[in-house]
Amino acid sequence: MDQDRGTSPNGAEEGPTELTYLLIDGENLDATLGNSLLKRRPEPEERPRWERVVTFVQRTWGRPVKPLFFMNASSGYLPMSFLQALTAMGIRPVLLSGRPDVKVVDVGIQRTLDALVGREADVVLGSHDGDFLPQVRALLDGQRRVALLAFRELISTKYAELTAEGLQVFDLEDDAQCFNQVLPRLRVIDIDEFDPEAFL
Repeated sequence: MDQDRGTSPNGAEEGPTELTYLLIDGENLDATLGNSLLKRRPEPEERPRWERVVTFVQRTWGRPVKPLFFMNASSGYLPMSFLQALTAMGIRPVLLSGRPDVKVVDVGIQRTLDALVGREADVVLGSHDGDFLPQVRALLDGQRRVALLAFRELISTKYAELTAEGLQVFDLEDDAQCFNQVLPRLRVIDIDEFDPEAFL
């Protein structure tokens, strides 16, 4: 497929809308998984399969995806096997460092979201963090699709008002289906989607 053109869900070729940028706040997603759901540090096999996340975004919006995985590298330690795995999946690590009082990942993502305002591209942000609210709001210009990808019930409530402005919310487990096991979550289930077998 031509990288400069997108494809709509029905397969028809669209105009020159370039990409979907997928910005992954790895620290936030991992901490939320561990602290809020598992109540402990996740094991490697309990973490998301990131290649499935990329595939989900590409399949959902029918455009090539440029995934960026933001990490705090201020300590100087680099998890090389994980970084190599990301790179092999086509996910570009963004390794940031700074003073201890600076939330380097947040700043990096905020600057990237600001830069995307001037680009003709859709944006998916993988995070629960309300610190990105101003940048997400600025992207909701009616000319692009913008979404959060996270655990739906744990997203900052500040984003609720933006759904009326076009912000979409995708669930990391239910929509992206990127986990190999069911997570211990408490959430409201739409009766049309209720499967009693999951509770038996």
